Amino acid sequence: MIFVFFLILLMFIAAISACIFRDLISAVIASCMVSLMAAILFYLLQAPDVAMAEAAIGAALVTAIFIIAIRRTKRYEE
Repeated sequence: MIFVFFLILLMFIAAISACIFRDLISAVIASCMVSLMAAILFYLLQAPDVAMAEAAIGAALVTAIFIIAIRRTKRYEE
C-alpha cells in the first residue's frame, strides 16, 4: 500500500514538473513518466491489459510522436 502511495506521489510530482518545465523535451519526458507510472498502477490494480495498452500507447508511442514533432520544428528555447 505504501508503494502505491509512493507511485501516486511521484506521478503527481512528474505531472507538475511537466507543466513547469520550459524545455519541451523535458516536459515530454516528464509526461512519459506520468504515463509509465499510470501503467504500473494499472498493473498493481490487477488490470494488466490496460497497463500494457497505457505503456505501449501512452508512454512509448505518444512520447515518440511528440519528440519527432519537436525535433522537426523550430524550438522556442533556441
